[in-house]
Amino acid sequence: MPEGRRPTGRPTTRPGPPPVRAAGRDREPGPVSEPRTVAPGTGGAGEVREPGAPVPDTTGRQRRTAGRVAAADRLRPWWGVTLPAAWGALLLVSLSLTPSLLPRDGPVQGVVSGITAALGHALGLAVAAGWRAFADRDARPARRAAWWGLALGGGVLLLVALVLGRRWQGQLRALMGVPGEPLWRWLLWPVVALVVYAVLIAVCRTVYVLAGRTGRLLSRWMGRRAARALGALTVGAAVLLLVTDVGVNAFVTTADNAFSLADGTTPDGVRRPDSAQRSGGPGSLVDWDELGREGRVFVDRGPSRADIAAFTGGPSPEPLRAYAGLGSSDDVEERARVAVAELDRTGGFRRDRLLVATTTGSGWLDGNWMSAFEYLSGGDSAIVSMQYSYLPSPLSYLFDQTRARAAGRELFDAVYERWSALPPEDRPELYVFGESLGSFGAEAAFSGEHDLRNRLSGAVFVGPPEFNVLYGEFRDDRDPGSPAVEPVYRDGRTVRFSTDPDTGAPPRGEPWSGTRVLYVQHASDPVSVWTPDLLVERPDWLAEPPQADVLEEMVWLPLVTFWQVTLDMPFAADAPPGHGHHYSAEAVDSWVTVLRPIGWTDADSDRLEHHLRN
Repeated sequence: MPEGRRPTGRPTTRPGPPPVRAAGRDREPGPVSEPRTVAPGTGGAGEVREPGAPVPDTTGRQRRTAGRVAAADRLRPWWGVTLPAAWGALLLVSLSLTPSLLPRDGPVQGVVSGITAALGHALGLAVAAGWRAFADRDARPARRAAWWGLALGGGVLLLVALVLGRRWQGQLRALMGVPGEPLWRWLLWPVVALVVYAVLIAVCRTVYVLAGRTGRLLSRWMGRRAARALGALTVGAAVLLLVTDVGVNAFVTTADNAFSLADGTTPDGVRRPDSAQRSGGPGSLVDWDELGREGRVFVDRGPSRADIAAFTGGPSPEPLRAYAGLGSSDDVEERARVAVAELDRTGGFRRDRLLVATTTGSGWLDGNWMSAFEYLSGGDSAIVSMQYSYLPSPLSYLFDQTRARAAGRELFDAVYERWSALPPEDRPELYVFGESLGSFGAEAAFSGEHDLRNRLSGAVFVGPPEFNVLYGEFRDDRDPGSPAVEPVYRDGRTVRFSTDPDTGAPPRGEPWSGTRVLYVQHASDPVSVWTPDLLVERPDWLAEPPQADVLEEMVWLPLVTFWQVTLDMPFAADAPPGHGHHYSAEAVDSWVTVLRPIGWTDADSDRLEHHLRN
């Protein structure tokens, strides 16, 4: 700008580039523009986009992903089940109708079928996804013919399974002497199965949606793949925490409070004992109200001196029963000391035989087993026990294993400490008893076979759960060739097993001298065989010839057998005597085997069994 001249505010015009000659013609150059970007694969080399427009995301992988999403949307019909999922659910439902250990009615079968259908649904989806990955194929919509094939083929399969399942249930009922089930009740199973299946699928899809939304939220701060993985882990961990920790603890606390109220009630006909030789009676260290519901039943029931004398035809002392309920003390060690002090007060350590019995759940003891011990001892006996929970047996089985173990160990140790301080010639014969979860607690005081042999005269463990430590050790280390349900351990020198529902006695064999430890179990008892391993592993007892009350048609099926046996467990105690988890009928013969009363005959056993039943 020449010096002294002011700017006018107009833009300065510069000479443009020289004209470009094309095909013999002069062409004015256009305005300078940004570089042009060609989107590959979108219409040729000459395709351009406007300045500032985003580059289309059209790589091969992204096109395949979009295709898979669209195909997946087309694959799912209006009811939300794909063809592989439907086939998986149908196959497992058909297999769920095979027989298990105990008869199942229609509604229970519906629960089993609904759970296995949901598992089959998930299995079908997993198999289909694995096949597509192996074959490098995208998801494809199912043809209408495939759905017709499912309807026809699956319908025939389900009908055959239904007819066979009904037949097997009838055979199982006849085998155990259970009355037949009306057809209308059996046909309730598909209704229950559909409801259970729909609820489980809805829950799983809800969790899936929550995981997806959590992943999308996290994608604001991290990559999409990492966000999806972290979202799934977060939701999965939250669900697991709610189910296994928060939910279970809340349920147990609520149930414990509810059943503690029932523990304060007394059944009709139960009265406070007049004898000073029973807890809760005159001079007792344990107040009647502190015994708990089952403790009050225990000290009131059972034979009196007159009952035993009438049966044996000779004089009899009064049988002693000592018991400490949860009202005695919240501390398990202190409660055990109270029970032993009560036993000492009644003169229990001066009797001929002393039985330490571990209860199940809320403090229950089978009256037949307790009474049989007293009759066979001629009344010269004492029984001591204590309560460790308010929960009934099924809930205690699931949630009170720790308290059962502590109660069994503390009670026996307290008794043994007082017993071992006596002169050897003044000590009573010492026995241990436990049924179901009580056997788990009773075992906890011992380290193995030699410990049992050194500290006891005998023991009876009835219907032991599969997770019992010593029971599992004796079964797994059994002598070669012996079956898992009725194993032989070290030639039966100390520990023997019986599955005979008629006698409760082990098979005849070598003489049984010294300490006798008897396990009584039924082949049809789900409590003694249930384990999570049933999901994926065939147990030994299903690889062996079946016992007398198990159908030959029962076979191990992955996923299915686990749920069949699981749903057998709540009804195991309702089975007829000699089957399932019902062991009252074996009490007399089992105690005869362990106690070895002098001069006792089979006729005496029959007479006592008849007496206890009536």
